[in-house]
Amino acid sequence: MITYDKNLGTKQKALRINLDRRIYGSFAEIGAGQDVAANFFKAGGASGTIAKTISAYDMAFSDAIYGEEASGRYVCEPRLVKMLNREYKLLNVRLTESASEKMFFAFADTVAALNYQKTNDPHGWIGLRFQLRPDSEPNDVIIHVRMKDNDNILQQQALGVIGVNLVYGCFFYHEQPEILLQSLMDDLHTDRIEIDMIRFAGPDFADVDNRLMSLYLVKKGFTNAALFGPDGNVMNPSEAFYKKHILAVRGRFRPVTNVFVDMLKKGQMQFENEPDVDDDKVVVLSELTLRSLQSGDEEINEKDFLDRVDILCSLGQTVLISNFHEYYKLISYLNRFTQKRMALIMGMPNLAYIFEEKHYQNLTGGILAAFATLFGPKIKLYLYPTADTDGNVVTSREFSPPAHLRGLFQYMLDNDKFEDVLNYDKNLLSIHTDSILKMIQSGESGWEDYVPKSVAKMIKENCLFGFPCQLV
Repeated sequence: MITYDKNLGTKQKALRINLDRRIYGSFAEIGAGQDVAANFFKAGGASGTIAKTISAYDMAFSDAIYGEEASGRYVCEPRLVKMLNREYKLLNVRLTESASEKMFFAFADTVAALNYQKTNDPHGWIGLRFQLRPDSEPNDVIIHVRMKDNDNILQQQALGVIGVNLVYGCFFYHEQPEILLQSLMDDLHTDRIEIDMIRFAGPDFADVDNRLMSLYLVKKGFTNAALFGPDGNVMNPSEAFYKKHILAVRGRFRPVTNVFVDMLKKGQMQFENEPDVDDDKVVVLSELTLRSLQSGDEEINEKDFLDRVDILCSLGQTVLISNFHEYYKLISYLNRFTQKRMALIMGMPNLAYIFEEKHYQNLTGGILAAFATLFGPKIKLYLYPTADTDGNVVTSREFSPPAHLRGLFQYMLDNDKFEDVLNYDKNLLSIHTDSILKMIQSGESGWEDYVPKSVAKMIKENCLFGFPCQLV
């Protein structure tokens, strides 16, 4: 096991790989020069590492080599996978005599760097297919990056660095996937590049949970949000949200209760009835923030995180992990991926939170600046009612913001930025998640009535959330 050295430079990493005569492969780079391969050439000794480099920059050449994309997009994961498939296959076909002594790899990236007019959204897919033993089945590590430098050359340089980091990490840190992930940003900064998706696959990563890797991306600040689907597979936001309507609900989901199910069902029904919403193009998100995963100053409990995610996925939910404590930051993030109508579903207590000005003290424009984003032209909040201590139902009609913000609240009402969730189940308003959790942990009977049957079954069978039982 290699000790992680975060001070190891890009040239040193490339040289170390070049001097290891077992590591041998090819580089295929599209869209931002060939800076990854160039780093290996500049380090010296590249003849022992590089079998071939290729840059099918022209679309016609790229299609001739790798085939056309049904989506018509070139900077996408399917294109990257085709590149890895072809280049890795060629190594095995043309270098059969070396197969018993070499660890083959195929590096590929397809990138849209900053254009001349600086009007595009620079991002790219980067991947490595590699062996850890001669004649063994290969592994894949694939990442998606967003490039933030305001200069094309600087973006190319950053891509060259992260490419070397990926190759080095895969060969020298593969036994410690979290260290491998951390090393991807060596010699870089999050002001220059963001990693918003990572996926490990292959026999040597059979025990790696990609959902935890997504959590690590957010925890380490490499991205502000990570996404995965009901099947547990990580997803790239730019592809998952492309030309889609987004409906999001935030919660702790510890556990999922019948209130959440009713809130989501009724809110989604109203959202899909909006005249400009195509219900076939709606993505529903259950969002977990890092704050909701922490208890005080304690570290995030990874098992607890996976328990919550397992339950959400079992209910068919797409899960977003984020570092967005304020709702306007969530909307700002989602606006990067779609121009279609979006909505948030929330309980009435969250409306009071939104109108607390202390959350916006660091913004030059204060609450007005936050609301300009949160209540953009195609954003609406669906408000699920709550019950007060006397059992009275509280909706937006009963909400009373501070006196100096009442005009702002009225403006939002007049412009259809809020809508109460209708046809809710009044019998569910007495359910409080914290109370249900205490019942579960104490073994008190009756909590099963307040959660979906499938959720109760999972909690009991797997002893989740401190339920007093023993795993068989």
